[in-house]
Amino acid sequence: MSVAGGLSRRSCLLGSAAAGALTVLSLPQTAWAGAQIEEPLIDSVRTALSSAVHNKAPPVPQFADTEARLAYLRWLGEMSERLRKKVADASTRIEFLQTVWYEAKRSGLDVSLVLGLIQVESNFRKFAVSSAGARGYMQVMPFWTRVIGDSDSAKLFHMQTNLRFGCVILRHYLDREKGDLFMTLGRYNGSRGRAPYPNAVFANQRLWAYADKDRERDRSAA
Repeated sequence: MSVAGGLSRRSCLLGSAAAGALTVLSLPQTAWAGAQIEEPLIDSVRTALSSAVHNKAPPVPQFADTEARLAYLRWLGEMSERLRKKVADASTRIEFLQTVWYEAKRSGLDVSLVLGLIQVESNFRKFAVSSAGARGYMQVMPFWTRVIGDSDSAKLFHMQTNLRFGCVILRHYLDREKGDLFMTLGRYNGSRGRAPYPNAVFANQRLWAYADKDRERDRSAA
């Protein structure tokens, strides 16, 4: 069947679907994972957290030897390939992964855990905003910039700032929960004690697990 202008009904339906998709894509991208809940901090903890986020050292990895550096570069290459579908630009992917690696290691966190959390929280969207107002890759609540930052919540859309805050906060919660990752993730999400969020992060963490096959092969051959 044809409609006015010689277009088929199928063409019009496809055009409407495309227009609808474009409308959805043009809407602000919202993250729904949740957000941290503001809690009182003793002065020593507040000072320590503030010091951690204000360290301006650039995310430049340091390695004890060439082997460690080569292992890192293999990890970087593998993770870049895995991230390609979500972050198309190669230089952006590399900068992001380098910063995640640096900030996770700096805070004593498993890099795959941080990547799994980011996937759940923002799906790797730099400008994601939750219904509660949490911002950026790691969905950091703006109140943290007042508590341990300089009160400029706009900086939470800056990549390293967001990852720095997120990792420092996650480490703080891990210490509060005495190493219990399940409770830590629930506290980070504002759903402490409930299973859906920690389980989602653990499931996504497995997508970013990495085994250095080259190093394992070398050890087997030794």
